[in-house]
Amino acid sequence: MDLHKSLVERLVRLGIIRSEKVRRAAERVKRELFVPSKYRDMAYADTPLPIGEGQTISAPHIVFMMNELLDLEVGHLVLEVGAGSGYHAATVAEIVAPSEVPPHKWGTVIAVEINPTLATQARYNLKEAGYLGRVHVLNLDGSAGAPLRREVDRILVTAAAPDVPKPLFDLLREEGKMIIPVGSPGFWGQELLLVEKVNGRMVTTKVTDVAFVPLRGRYGWS
Repeated sequence: MDLHKSLVERLVRLGIIRSEKVRRAAERVKRELFVPSKYRDMAYADTPLPIGEGQTISAPHIVFMMNELLDLEVGHLVLEVGAGSGYHAATVAEIVAPSEVPPHKWGTVIAVEINPTLATQARYNLKEAGYLGRVHVLNLDGSAGAPLRREVDRILVTAAAPDVPKPLFDLLREEGKMIIPVGSPGFWGQELLLVEKVNGRMVTTKVTDVAFVPLRGRYGWS
């Protein structure tokens, strides 16, 4: 049985994966390349898995739900806060910088990771999987933003923040979108929010209840 294919088909049946571009990314990115070897046989279970340093790789249904909500397009500049093992960034890169599109039309994913060990591991995983170049990993406090030359089209936050960090909202271009979990450091009381910038103002929509590890850093929980 092809567990990868079965997972994707199940998420399509459930309505988690709705668009062809997200489905293509789900099919192309091999999750087993982004999990520790001892969890390789569980790579296509729809569940979070430990990646070391007290962190996890998100369950696939959450990854692709967030990607659908972001409404990603070829050419987008995307900031990810919380690179983890690099898997989520790779799935985004497959949409904004797909291999069949000429490189001059590619978008870019800037994946920020506060933990230096995980940042190094993410770079290694992305290189092995063929995404380094489309994804750039920075080791810094992503809750406070990133030193970018222009505003970004989309922001993806993969850890629960106390609130929407102002530096991240300020980095978002007009009509840009951010997806972020907000709530307490425990695994209860968190909400996944879709944040949009409309006429310079923040418009938020609750998507669902979620459970993420806490965001670390100046605008996080510690």
